[in-house]
Amino acid sequence: MEYRKIVSVTGLSGLFELVSSRGDGGVVRSLEDNSTKFVSNRIHNFSQLEGIEIYTTDENVNLVEIFDAIKSSNETLPASGADNKTIKAYFEKVFPKLDFERVYVSDMKKMIKWYDILNKAGVEIKRSEMAELDGAAEHTEKNTNTTHTAANKTAAPKNAPAKKINAPRKMA
Repeated sequence: MEYRKIVSVTGLSGLFELVSSRGDGGVVRSLEDNSTKFVSNRIHNFSQLEGIEIYTTDENVNLVEIFDAIKSSNETLPASGADNKTIKAYFEKVFPKLDFERVYVSDMKKMIKWYDILNKAGVEIKRSEMAELDGAAEHTEKNTNTTHTAANKTAAPKNAPAKKINAPRKMA
């Protein structure tokens, strides 16, 4: 199972593997009980874990960096249902650069729960190479897109025949 396929779905607890996607939703498999179901994107939103960033006192960091800090720490992982002071104290030791004014304890509980689910499912927590390259490629892509769109706007419109307007017949 690849980390880049793991999503969080609004309104549903836990994490899911995105099996396939369609225009009106996606088929997801739960990491906890392996149940598969269709989830409509009219009701739910999908968030890839690979794209989630966490506020710090410096620059935002990817969720993978938080998971790596949790993995490498010697502190015991508190239960996701532990009291707020315990969880906040844990993150102060494990990742002290976290911005505790903007990252709520409920978010920290969610990170602990997600880390637990990923470990139990045996998912290797690492960013894909494409996600790492996206940050560098985005900047060059923006510069090339602006020149292409400017050229497209100045192109002359096609000479098409005028549309025939069907007016209602006049009654005499």
